[in-house]
Amino acid sequence: MSTSENESLSVGTATAAPGETARGHIEVGMLAGGIEVRIPVIVINGAGAGPTFWVNGAIHGDEPEGPRACHLAMEQIDAAQLQGAVVMVPVLNPMAFSAMERGNPLDTFTYDMNRCYPGKPDGYYTDRLAHAHWTAMNGVADIEISIHSGGAHSFLDKAIFCDERPESVELAKAMGEGWGCIMSNFSTSGSPMAMLNQNGAVGITVELGGRSATSPDAFRRVTSELAKSIVNICRHYEMLPGEATYPDPCYKGAQTALLAPASGIFLPAEGVAFLTMMKKGDPIARIVDVWGDEVGSLAAPADGMFFGLRALPNVQEGDWCCFYNIVEGTRD
Repeated sequence: MSTSENESLSVGTATAAPGETARGHIEVGMLAGGIEVRIPVIVINGAGAGPTFWVNGAIHGDEPEGPRACHLAMEQIDAAQLQGAVVMVPVLNPMAFSAMERGNPLDTFTYDMNRCYPGKPDGYYTDRLAHAHWTAMNGVADIEISIHSGGAHSFLDKAIFCDERPESVELAKAMGEGWGCIMSNFSTSGSPMAMLNQNGAVGITVELGGRSATSPDAFRRVTSELAKSIVNICRHYEMLPGEATYPDPCYKGAQTALLAPASGIFLPAEGVAFLTMMKKGDPIARIVDVWGDEVGSLAAPADGMFFGLRALPNVQEGDWCCFYNIVEGTRD
């Protein structure tokens, strides 16, 4: 919903007049102990008319990169200079975030909100959270990014999923320099991105961060990069002054997951690097048993690049080890 001149914007309980920033909540419900469940929301309503850019963080509770990126981006967005609006939901899944888990531990039936979105009003509790959020976002957001990371399990470097419509690829490229790993995802439900794309808006899913990058310096670097991309998107769509940057090179591809062929200790090959083109058959990692003997190995399944590796090296046969982008070519 593009904003107009001299028009206030309300999301949940947050209402911002033109040129102002407001905080509030999307009301959800009550827990048995009398605790109110509310989704925090920040509305930055620009002084001028323009598109509404929506940012979602922490749909998975063990991914704090999104919330912090929202904080840092908010400091850089001057509502008086903004054309349009930026709506930020730092923590989409507050119960999972409070528990520091991927999903809400009180809800075992719809544990992962990023698989059951947009939920339903009379479903399990996570369904109801998702439905409340979708009701607030649908019809308001023109463009949207959902910020993810490797969470407690792994580290994921800069990667994007889009649905290959021109406007979806445009938004992906607007993430800026270094975000050239852009993969296809044509899912029609289950996530905010999928639902927006089915309803005439544009959403993408972005990945950066995780367990291996939670030291103070690494976390600052990751969240600063994400905040820079939020601002870069605003510049690309002429919502903020300044020149946008773009990824070069920029790849098109498809994700595949590589699983451990044996149990033991997972040892990435010396010299391998994230987001670096590899040839089919190039070594990614080997696995040694408790005696130090090699019992398995992982190699590039096709020309492409890996963008995610597990954080803990001890693996069981069949465990997820690596996310790999099978590169189909470059994007003009």
